Amino acid sequence: MMKVASGIRLKRLGLPLASLGLMLLIGCAGPSDPGYQRPTLPDKEDWSLTGAGQVSAADTIRPDWWTQFGDAYLDNLVSQAIGGSQDIKILVARVDAAGIGLEQERVSTLPTLGLGTSTDFTVTPDTTARSYGANLTGLNWELDLWGKARRGVRAQQAEYRASEADYRAGYLALVAEVASAYFQIRQFDEQIARQQSGLAKNQRILGMLQRQQREGLVAHTRVLQQQAENRGLQRDLLDLQRQRTLMENRVATLLGIPAGNLRVPQASLSRTVQPLAVPSGLPADLLERRPDILAAEYRVLRAYELVGKARLAKLPSISLTGQGGLASAALASLLSNWTLGIGLAVNLPIFDPNLDLEIQRTQVDQQIAEEEYRRTVVRAFEEVENALVNLANRKQQLEELEQQLNDLRIVSNQVNAQLQAGLVSQLEVFEAERTLLSTEQTLLEIKHQRLQDAVTLYKALGGGWPRETVELTLLH
Repeated sequence: MMKVASGIRLKRLGLPLASLGLMLLIGCAGPSDPGYQRPTLPDKEDWSLTGAGQVSAADTIRPDWWTQFGDAYLDNLVSQAIGGSQDIKILVARVDAAGIGLEQERVSTLPTLGLGTSTDFTVTPDTTARSYGANLTGLNWELDLWGKARRGVRAQQAEYRASEADYRAGYLALVAEVASAYFQIRQFDEQIARQQSGLAKNQRILGMLQRQQREGLVAHTRVLQQQAENRGLQRDLLDLQRQRTLMENRVATLLGIPAGNLRVPQASLSRTVQPLAVPSGLPADLLERRPDILAAEYRVLRAYELVGKARLAKLPSISLTGQGGLASAALASLLSNWTLGIGLAVNLPIFDPNLDLEIQRTQVDQQIAEEEYRRTVVRAFEEVENALVNLANRKQQLEELEQQLNDLRIVSNQVNAQLQAGLVSQLEVFEAERTLLSTEQTLLEIKHQRLQDAVTLYKALGGGWPRETVELTLLH
């Protein structure tokens, strides 16, 4: 570094040196800045399996989209989760921390000044002398001629915006997970009810076979076969109850309460939850609404600003420095004995390899941020497309399963009637009941998956959060 300084007390030398410093600064040109541009992305012209035309996100997804499932208990769970989730509280604290970091970056551009006081006593055999003093210390102010400090403020502002987007993304992920876990519980409720119904029916069949055995109409092996079938149904019922309890514990954790302290009342999935309608068109501004995409792009912006700041560090800098003090043997005359010096310091970087390495490091960080942004966008496209494909396919599967279930119910009724008349074997009854129950459970699974796919689609589209443009602005 080459340093040029001037002081008020050195009038003859100070002005020429200050003029020299200013001339050197004016003669140096800063690096050209093309301005921030969003990283290039793969082309995505339209979405699969949707109606023609684009729609606005506001018309497609409401901010409280989960209320459209029509389940008041789900709405209550979501409200509890938003208020009690530790994940949300952590994200809020991170936003606060980023806000403090932004304020720290701003105040770092202001002058610094300190004040110290002293009282000295000198004792000799003949006299006792005292003196008083006050000193101004630490006066320093670097003038932001090239905008290096402003680039630092904008970088921290971008991080603050990114943390806000992280909060929205976490909020959306929490709501989606609560809804998905709740739907799983409701699926288990209906599966358990149907399993219990199937088990009760098979218990009646067992009782009938036991009576027929006592009358010598059927062999003991048939009774054993039915008992084995019933035990299998009972085992499956116990496993469904186990899975429901585990999912209940998961919901409790999402709500921020200890596992085991939540008891979700039983209800039917088909009766309590209404499926969301798939929009006929999808919003074209996915990149401006999805929180994780916005967070990733804000971090690209932050990296861009830090590259600019690193480049500006190679330019000369000018600072105002000063010192002063008050000193007197008498406290009353302290204010009349003062000194003040103000200096102008110009730093000219001549050879500092760390500056070049810092530029290279920030450029690599920018490349990483851009690729992470592209990765987030590409994965978002995949999530939307997969949700659309799944929803369309589930709808077709449901139609086929409902037709299949109607046929199987007719077959089951006929087989049971034929068993009473002794026209069919017990094995045929087993097979008909097993197929019917399995198809009913599959139908429930597809209904649950369709609800999950709707949640995934609404989450993938940004969950109703407003549009936001990533750009260079300073907060006030």
